[in-house]
Amino acid sequence: MVPDSTQTTVLPEAFNMDFSQRLVIETGQQDWLPSPAPGVRRKPLEREHKEAGHTTSIVEYAPGTAFSEHPHPLGEEIFVLEGVFSDASGDYPSGSYLRNPPGSRHAPFSREGCIIFVKLNQFDKNDLRSVRIQTREQPWRPGVGGLEVMPLHDFEGQHTALVKWPPGERFQPHRHFGGEEILVLSGEFCDEHGRYPAGTWLRSPHLSQHHPFVDKETIILVKTGHLPLLTD
Repeated sequence: MVPDSTQTTVLPEAFNMDFSQRLVIETGQQDWLPSPAPGVRRKPLEREHKEAGHTTSIVEYAPGTAFSEHPHPLGEEIFVLEGVFSDASGDYPSGSYLRNPPGSRHAPFSREGCIIFVKLNQFDKNDLRSVRIQTREQPWRPGVGGLEVMPLHDFEGQHTALVKWPPGERFQPHRHFGGEEILVLSGEFCDEHGRYPAGTWLRSPHLSQHHPFVDKETIILVKTGHLPLLTD
């Protein structure tokens, strides 16, 4: 277990915002950092400003904690990893996928505690649909080869889905137009660059490519087509 060093780790206000760079972060090895709300801790993965702009984080709510009401100028996307996340619209147990559109606001809390993966201020301004999906109650669809897919959201070339890989599955080499972002939820995701256990977050830039595979059953949350179309 990584010790809690929230008092010693200091991050720059903005970091990991060079979208031309491939990123691999094993979040289980990161320190929890305090947030403005007592009892709420975070593991920042990328952020434009300390408390504003484009942000991706793992966030932990201790039991009985809350975050003050705040706006989502360019939307909020959440996947509940553990526990039950709540706001005025309802209670969302682990496996819930949520999208709050640009211009929305809420005051989130958790009675029993929770851990969420959250992306802030990354929507197209015209992507206005609110989404509430409990993925544990949704069917898997056949994908390429032995893969199973659960689509979660699509908007003008941007796609978010869960993908289940059976043991020993090899996928064809492919290129990521508009980039690819993966959070490994269970198992171990692999490619020619390395092996990524559960909790690993990967961000691959526009036109990057790889040849992924798994040795054991693995589930990933994957988002494609949303990163800047950077060129040399």
